[in-house]
Amino acid sequence: MLNLPLKLLRPGAQAPTRATPGSAGYDIRACMEAPVVIQAKETRLVGAGFAMQLEPGYAAFIYARSGLGIKCGIVPANCVGVVDSDYRGEVMVGLRNHSDAAFVVHPGDRIAQMVIARCELPEIEICDSIQTTQRGAGGFGSSGT
Repeated sequence: MLNLPLKLLRPGAQAPTRATPGSAGYDIRACMEAPVVIQAKETRLVGAGFAMQLEPGYAAFIYARSGLGIKCGIVPANCVGVVDSDYRGEVMVGLRNHSDAAFVVHPGDRIAQMVIARCELPEIEICDSIQTTQRGAGGFGSSGT
């Protein structure tokens, strides 16, 4: 079993939690002193109040919470945030409001979900050629819609 050392950085900070035993993602909660208003079409950075120590070969991926994204239009501004194993600062979530109405984030609100995953880190090898495939260089839509 893998452990995740985690440091709470200030009062009000909460460790990420899984909603159910089968949840892949850990809910991340906002950690700030007062509510933050994210205006329509605006992006705001919201702190999670914790830092963590990921093992080398792992990364944390920050995804939208489906309810916030679908019902409210609130999603991570960079689509998926990546926390590298050597980062030791506060986990922050850039939230983008895609709706036409202001959205208020309150201290302790669940704002995103974090999935920890193993990452392969191959050495890059510059080559004169690479193997061909049936698809070749066929890109967007080349295999059908």
